[in-house]
Amino acid sequence: MSDLKSWPEPVVRVQSLSESGLRAIPKRYVKPPSDRPAFTNKTENQQHVDIPVIDLKNLFSKDPTLHEETLGFISTACKEWGFFQAVNHGVSHELMERTREVWRQFFNMPLELKQEYANSPTTYEGYGSRLGVQKGASLDWSDYFFLHYLPVSLRNQSKWPSHPSSCRELLSEYGAEVVKLGGRLLKAMSTNLGLKEDYLQNAFGGEDIGACLRVNFYPKCPQPDLTLGLSSHSDPGGMTFLLPDHDVAGLQVRKNGNWLTVNPIPNAFIVNVGDQIQVLSNMIYKSVEHRVIVNSVKDRVSLAFFYNPKSDLLIEPAKELVSEDRPALYTPMTFDEYRLYIRTKGPSGKSQVESLGST
Repeated sequence: MSDLKSWPEPVVRVQSLSESGLRAIPKRYVKPPSDRPAFTNKTENQQHVDIPVIDLKNLFSKDPTLHEETLGFISTACKEWGFFQAVNHGVSHELMERTREVWRQFFNMPLELKQEYANSPTTYEGYGSRLGVQKGASLDWSDYFFLHYLPVSLRNQSKWPSHPSSCRELLSEYGAEVVKLGGRLLKAMSTNLGLKEDYLQNAFGGEDIGACLRVNFYPKCPQPDLTLGLSSHSDPGGMTFLLPDHDVAGLQVRKNGNWLTVNPIPNAFIVNVGDQIQVLSNMIYKSVEHRVIVNSVKDRVSLAFFYNPKSDLLIEPAKELVSEDRPALYTPMTFDEYRLYIRTKGPSGKSQVESLGST
């Protein structure tokens, strides 16, 4: 952990770079040609796609037919895409909007106020601008704010912004609602995998799960074709609930080797399977590579809420999903051990989960 105590070089705020009026981005942000997004009109039109959209209102319907139909939609999305957009999910649309807007206000505050929350790689909590601690590494065109929500013992509200004044209260309320939604979806996934309804929840630690929030700010970029807001990666945790900006697309999902741009539906969450569910399901459900492109005209704000296992529990394929024909594909590892990889090396496609394979 010694190499996670401090950043290897001074941290530059990307928002400050964007607002300085520069016309060319610094070399640190220029990606290799193979990693750059394609922005020709022809390619863009081909890339935009609608990932599955699932109406969750019937997930706990008393009508067994509607319930089973919704379970089937979730199962197909988790197996074939690793992503879906959830509507009628039970979280207040007004709460979603207010929470996103309070974070937009935070990032528009003067730099010196935001700097009071500057983070270090020890826990990543606070206001940050990079992932990984490798000196000279390629950087992404984004700033962020990261905080712990659960377990309560890790929740340090002094590290939550006190301005805007409604931020802490909204965070508490928003987090509680998304955690409820996470529990409902874990039950559905367990059932679909042929496990007891509470299997995945118990594997995550029962009521003692981990949860954290990363609020992303993607400033306008003068050369969006040369960089990324967030490099390709799969999420290391259990399940992610993304509240995207309502009028600017940015998330891209890798499907059959192609990068597909997701069109956000108003008031929907974009839900994706993380590496821990891929491991627990013995790769029946798959986490999927995704990345974020940036925009030359508009800033973007998005909220990624990570619903994770308790950090010190061993995560391994469910025994019920292991057989002679389908042996365990992964060796056991705690989530604490697992997430050190991305915190040290930064986003690295799916190299981490692929390196876990049993021999």
